Amino acid sequence: MRPASEVDRQPDSSLDILDPLARALTRAVAERPADDGLFGPRSVVWRVHRDRSFALAGIRSLMVQALHPLAMAGVAQHSNWEKDPIGRVAATSGYILTVTYGDTAAAEQAGSRVRAIHQHVNGTDTVTGLEYHAADPALLLWIHAAMVDSIVNIVQRYGRVLDAAGADAYVAEMVRFAELVGIPAEQVPASVAALQEYIESVEPLRATPAAIDAIRVVLDPPGLGEDMRELWHDLGQVAIGTLPAWARSMYGFGKPDPELMEREQVRQLIGALDLGFKSLPGVMEALERIELRMRQ
Repeated sequence: MRPASEVDRQPDSSLDILDPLARALTRAVAERPADDGLFGPRSVVWRVHRDRSFALAGIRSLMVQALHPLAMAGVAQHSNWEKDPIGRVAATSGYILTVTYGDTAAAEQAGSRVRAIHQHVNGTDTVTGLEYHAADPALLLWIHAAMVDSIVNIVQRYGRVLDAAGADAYVAEMVRFAELVGIPAEQVPASVAALQEYIESVEPLRATPAAIDAIRVVLDPPGLGEDMRELWHDLGQVAIGTLPAWARSMYGFGKPDPELMEREQVRQLIGALDLGFKSLPGVMEALERIELRMRQ
């Protein structure tokens, strides 16, 4: 692994993979929102989702989500995401950013579109033989919990300060996120302890062939330049290292080098990715709009 200072000096073409994410951000953060949306600039959600470690949390989240065979079957059987994995990630990121920073109407419209899509995603998982329905609140809750748990885990380890009280507040605020896709609020864990208890209770979890193939693409997406590939590979190894032991075991992953997992080393990797992202058109302007509203 090269030092972050060397990774920083990557050619512009190596940033192509980040272009869809940049466009998702600029579309989601309106210049003149009608209101402060579902959470508002003083919320913990705004602060946490602004953290530059968010991309690393996204990689971990995908790894955990894919371990539910019914969730993975729905993706594998109803999309061609592997042909454009970054586009799919950008679409998901755009949704999260819109619900976070968009005005109320934009957030509710985004939620309505997701609920409509889920109505048509149904089938049978060929591994377990179980039927799945993407609109099933129980299945949606796994996706939500894996995302929230990953964000808390990564931001606490490698992001800005998020103490235990802040983490609980974040999990509680994110109940609204879950409601937006059709999960009854009373079913959603509202504290870190409740979230962990829920995750440990879910069955059946396993790394199906579809999950293994999917994560292989996530860890080594097509179209990466040499320098970006090295950076992305290292971030992927960090994400693996933050997984619970049972999840690493399901995938057959070993434990990464402890040196790679050190906070300052990881923050350098995150910083290199963030520096490239901020150089893309519209990104700094969108981030400045968020920061300005948080300071008002």
